[in-house]
Amino acid sequence: MIGLFLGDTDFSETVLKKIKRLNKKYFIIDFSKNNKFKKDNNSHRISIGKFGKIISLIKEKKSKKVLFAGKIAKPKFSTLRLDLKGVYYMPGIIRAAKLGDAAIIKAIIKILDNEKIKVISSTFFNPELTVKSGNYTKLKANMSDSSSIKKGITYFNKLNSLDHVQGVIVKDDIILATEDSEGTKKMLSKLYKKSDGILIKLPKKKQDLRIDLPTIGLQTLKDCKKYGIKGIVLKSKKNILLDKTKCISFANKNKIFIKIIWKKFLF
Repeated sequence: MIGLFLGDTDFSETVLKKIKRLNKKYFIIDFSKNNKFKKDNNSHRISIGKFGKIISLIKEKKSKKVLFAGKIAKPKFSTLRLDLKGVYYMPGIIRAAKLGDAAIIKAIIKILDNEKIKVISSTFFNPELTVKSGNYTKLKANMSDSSSIKKGITYFNKLNSLDHVQGVIVKDDIILATEDSEGTKKMLSKLYKKSDGILIKLPKKKQDLRIDLPTIGLQTLKDCKKYGIKGIVLKSKKNILLDKTKCISFANKNKIFIKIIWKKFLF
């Protein structure tokens, strides 16, 4: 029995579909904004403030492992109703929230660890969604692109390691845009239609890689085409690429390169 903490984005649905294909026993704690898993008989809608109820459900289901998939938005703490364990744990989560979105998840993982519940990698059942280093498209980054990519990575690594930023856009060694809490689509919308920029999506240096891996899919590629992005850079085995075949085909048709870099290039 596996417990699934599922949020928004297509990744959460992809994980659930794979678990169903594998005939794994599961239950869902639905943290999505609009209760997107409500039609699933194994789904439970529980507020993040009800830690007692969450822990009781996990133990009732005799599950010793859980995974997180999809974007789990920062809650409005002032509106949360707390049970006894929520009252006990919430101050730590509120303190973590001041450091950034990733810090909230780290705090939740620590709570689960205290309760003897193990958090496994979000790609444990979907290893095929990660990609190894290499060039995946006919078009490749040129010397100027490589210089810009290094500039973008240097800038990226100076950012707060616990906030929501997982992406930057760079062109000619200049940072055109930085991702905020509204995500990649919103960042791209800030560009001119023919930006000729490079999208870099990476995990933060101190990020817990069991959760919240940077994710792109076909819709991201379509948004990149709309704003004239010439290339996408991801990190080997540390990013999620949904609909891989479709993404690569789309990139080739629209002359967008997809480059997967490895650690020595990155840091």
